[in-house]
Amino acid sequence: MLDTPHPTPEAPTLDPFVLAKALSGQHFIGGRYVPARSGKTFPVVNPATGQEVATAADGDAADVDAAVEDAARAQKEWAKTAARKRGALVAQCAAVIRLHVEELGRLIALETGKALRTESRVEANTVADILEFFGGLGGELKGETVPFAPEVLSMTVREPLGVVGAIIPWNVPMLLMALKIAPALVAGNSVVVKSAEEAPLAVLRICELMNRVLPAGVFNMVSGFGPECGAPLVSHPKVRKVTFTGSVETGKIVYRTAAEKLIPVTLELGGKSPMIVFEDCDFDKTLAGALTSMRFTRQGQSCTAASRIYVERPIFQRFVDAMAEKVDKMVMGDPLDEKTDIGTIISDDQFNKVKTFIDEGKATTGAEGRACSAMPDDPALKKGLFIQPHIFTGLTKESRLVREEIFGPVTCIFPFDDPEEVLAEANDSEYGLAASLWTNNLKVGLNLAHKLEAGLVQINQNLVVQANLSYGGVKSSGLGKEASLEAMLEHFTHKKTIMINMA
Repeated sequence: MLDTPHPTPEAPTLDPFVLAKALSGQHFIGGRYVPARSGKTFPVVNPATGQEVATAADGDAADVDAAVEDAARAQKEWAKTAARKRGALVAQCAAVIRLHVEELGRLIALETGKALRTESRVEANTVADILEFFGGLGGELKGETVPFAPEVLSMTVREPLGVVGAIIPWNVPMLLMALKIAPALVAGNSVVVKSAEEAPLAVLRICELMNRVLPAGVFNMVSGFGPECGAPLVSHPKVRKVTFTGSVETGKIVYRTAAEKLIPVTLELGGKSPMIVFEDCDFDKTLAGALTSMRFTRQGQSCTAASRIYVERPIFQRFVDAMAEKVDKMVMGDPLDEKTDIGTIISDDQFNKVKTFIDEGKATTGAEGRACSAMPDDPALKKGLFIQPHIFTGLTKESRLVREEIFGPVTCIFPFDDPEEVLAEANDSEYGLAASLWTNNLKVGLNLAHKLEAGLVQINQNLVVQANLSYGGVKSSGLGKEASLEAMLEHFTHKKTIMINMA
């Protein structure tokens, strides 16, 4: 539990600017807020206005070492706590988060630019749901008896790994953190999280709130940049498991470092998810599903975004026109305004990356890029990182817009004539995270679902990650699973065999 006074409000606050300032310049280590040992900080910017709203502690190897050492000490006692008791405490954390959903939604909207109504409030609620789900799984940490020999009692038990290092991204940082920390904690591990430098505030507040329930040192958080803060966490000798969500390039670095220590890793590395639409689909339902699938309300900043849409030729043009019309009606504006559907891109770097892709698509011979929705006209948002959603047709399958993960509000739509042809195109990607099929012919749908190279395939829906559904990719989309009982058992415990000779 918190062992020192903390600088943040005890009760929920609806002013994200005040809360952001209160959280400035802090890690959370050993049950308390602490600044970086170097005293350094870096700015946290509101992407809707370009204004600095807070600072974050600029962590390095010394901060990581302090956090890991505290976590290692705390883990020994935490592992002795009965598994169902650990689960009950994590579930109790969920109840605390429920009380702070509105403040967390507003805070994440402020630092990421995601719209409060359509994205940020939903994410905060999902955090509580994930904690509740895993909190109820403490009793599932059980082993087996093995019929080895009549005179030998042979059994297996599940044991925690130790200190888990978790590195999270900026697009849905609260949700993806919850998917990592909840199973790790219930399984008896302690955790050190390295937050994304673009979005360190809301997750830091969650760490504090959970530390009102958990023993000090069990859940710690540091902020900083990858080479100076993330790399020391992965390489620390007392970190016995790493779970990472981010780019393929960084994931490979994490994997290589973990391999040197021979420790397990879970990697969720992105996607280029196909959406396949057949002529016999429920057109209105599929159209609504396309808007959800592309994650336009998150500015397309999602690993599972349907950035490649294949539509059977007889309804191709109708689908493209109807989708553009729907996106045109979405409101882009202040993320904290309840009227806003679409907020901003997260950072200048990401803004420039997305714009480069759009410009390249528009310059491609034979391609058409439709800009949808309208830029906000509020003078206060003039410096905001707003980009209109774009729908491209006429691109070739060799285009970078089709091959690479853009992580922005850009989708490419193609006509198709044959199921086997579209299957080949959908699988022609280095990624294999998610896919969706839209058809009323379930025989066709199930046949293709079995053949699609993706870790998650949905038919006539494309939901975001849900607790209790195994989630994880193949190929360059990563290793391991999240969000399920399987994730907790296989990725946050090891199985020990115990044999007793009674002869």
